[in-house]
Amino acid sequence: MHTSPEVESTVRDRYAQGAGRAVPELCCPVDYDPRYLEAIPSEVLERDYGCGDPSAHLRPGETVLDLGSGTGKICFIAAQVVGPEGKVIGIDMTPEMLAVARQNAPLVAERIGYDNVEFRRGRIQDLALDLDRLEATLADEPVDSADGFLRAEARAETLRREEPMVPTEGVDVVVSNCVLNLVDSQLKPRLFEEIHRVLKRGGRAVISDIVADEEVPEALQNDPELWSGCISGALTEAGFLRAFEAAGFYGIRILERQVEPWQTVEGIEFRSLTVEAFKGKEGACWERNQAVVYKGPFRRVLDDDGHEMERGLRYAVCDKTYQIYRQSPYREHFEFIEPREAVALAEAEPFDCSRTPLRHPHETKGEGYSTTQVSETPCCASDGCG
Repeated sequence: MHTSPEVESTVRDRYAQGAGRAVPELCCPVDYDPRYLEAIPSEVLERDYGCGDPSAHLRPGETVLDLGSGTGKICFIAAQVVGPEGKVIGIDMTPEMLAVARQNAPLVAERIGYDNVEFRRGRIQDLALDLDRLEATLADEPVDSADGFLRAEARAETLRREEPMVPTEGVDVVVSNCVLNLVDSQLKPRLFEEIHRVLKRGGRAVISDIVADEEVPEALQNDPELWSGCISGALTEAGFLRAFEAAGFYGIRILERQVEPWQTVEGIEFRSLTVEAFKGKEGACWERNQAVVYKGPFRRVLDDDGHEMERGLRYAVCDKTYQIYRQSPYREHFEFIEPREAVALAEAEPFDCSRTPLRHPHETKGEGYSTTQVSETPCCASDGCG
């Protein structure tokens, strides 16, 4: 099986070629919003290699990080979606791709009326290390010995710590378009952890990638052409979702799934999948007498923290879970019940989130609550309720 350096070298070489000329087999057809393509030079559009459009799920004002940004197409689309109040950062390891993106960035900025895009050189599984900065530090002291290699490693670690390319909790959204599969299998867990690290609490990842309907056998993984062609490194559909879960994401959902396979190799179907996943379930659990009611349509659901709930019942949840449910993608599925007398966070007791108990109405109304109240506004029409 290929080692990581072999995989990375093969991918870099093939995409370096793709920066100089269009290579149709590196992508599958995607319908982008034509409004955003008018401002993008043809050189960029012709050298775009993707399988989805994560930019379609962005919002104005967001800071966006594009992993494997290539010649910059998704970045330039995202720049227009997030607007002048937003910011877009593209990360790529291929100098030839970055050269095209950087050369065209001023032209795009002139056409849309503002400059909110920048491109940085790095590996997407190591978002703390800026390779341009590392290269600059090595210019005065080239690596020509084992000791020199060790010093270079030390400098790289110093850069990660003191001048990270993408700081922890530095962006609102991480997007990527058909790139995660290109990372060596042994490094994929670190890749998903890095995506989680750089997102702000409450931020999200929107990733389009190629997935397989079966495990990719070792024989296919050992084919360099298939690695750089988005085949050998593809996770299964279920494995792709599990990778987000293992990195600590919640609210993971499939936004788009290609019906017909992009390619079929030895009976294995490869297709595009776009997934959204959120960061922010970390932290302490506090009791504030809040309750939620799952509205359906399923009889019973299980969330990413192990809370199991039946439709229509009132459940006790901690303040953290309560606030998470009030946000996308959960809010439309729940009713939220605040206590009659609010419990200040500073006065709240710890909540045991290992279980999901029912919440008696008296816990939110108060044990001494015995008010009788008649509404001044009738709920029924003059001809009866119905």
